[in-house]
Amino acid sequence: MNIGDRVRLLHGKEQGIITQFIGPDQVEIAIDNDFTIPVLRREVVVIAEEEDTYLKNNGVEQPTKEIRKNEPAPLPVTATAGIYVALVPQTEELQAVTILNFSDFDLLFTYGEETNDRYRGIQSDKLTPKGSKVVSHLHLKDFDKWPDLVIQYLQHRASGTALLEPVVKRIKFKASSFYKSKKTAPIIKKEAYLFSLDQKPVEVNPAKILENLTESETKNPEAYQLKTPSHEVDLHIEKLTDLDPALMSNSEMLRTQLAAFQDNLDRALATNMHEIIFIHGTGNGVLRKEIHKILSQRRTQIKFYEDARKEKFGYGATLVRLK
Repeated sequence: MNIGDRVRLLHGKEQGIITQFIGPDQVEIAIDNDFTIPVLRREVVVIAEEEDTYLKNNGVEQPTKEIRKNEPAPLPVTATAGIYVALVPQTEELQAVTILNFSDFDLLFTYGEETNDRYRGIQSDKLTPKGSKVVSHLHLKDFDKWPDLVIQYLQHRASGTALLEPVVKRIKFKASSFYKSKKTAPIIKKEAYLFSLDQKPVEVNPAKILENLTESETKNPEAYQLKTPSHEVDLHIEKLTDLDPALMSNSEMLRTQLAAFQDNLDRALATNMHEIIFIHGTGNGVLRKEIHKILSQRRTQIKFYEDARKEKFGYGATLVRLK
């Protein structure tokens, strides 16, 4: 089951397209009249291509449609070799954001969306030459609210003799140019709004990189300054990241919190602080337990640790006295 798959609800006649995954148990489905609903994964089944054709034709073979003289001919394929993003209409409203690798290289890519300078990673994958991948869906009715699309990619060829530089591309949509971009997309051979990410592969020059690093160290040998952490470090997840906690797994949140704890503890030791307080909250106690476990392994650097002032923090903070 993947984004872009056509599915049928087990307890209903509705059909739709998977537009995103919501946690481990739910998916968002765009029903054919363009509204979206969350559905449990176990409540949907992927429709095979043969079944979809049969259902559309009501089980009756349809005659081949003749192109009338007054019907517009298909748009020509005008794309040259390269990397593309295509917005492929699924209905009049729903657009499937599709990465196209119209090149002779393997393509490693990440796809994300940026709104008001807040980035959210969506997908990463590998595409073989002439491969494509649906990564997201957008609604035309929300055009004014569309995020910027951010694609990072690295081209690779087996037995290649050159190391290629990674590329980062950002697409900002403007109505004045968007509707002029419609053409037949390569590979999938469908009409789509097509945007080129093409950039000729650039070889990495190790000598130039080393030269730039040496220049930076010479010009700014003391550019890095160790910053003393705050006396009270709040480890609540919303204080540590701009990501929506609802989109993070428990393990991701715990890793982020422990990384912040380790960083602040190391800087406190390096700057000769006498003590530091880590506010971890009560919750289920997992974060507090992991922090105390790490502190118990660093006895040579720590005098002691204990629950911080209970009248202020309850049992939601740990005071660490440093040597």
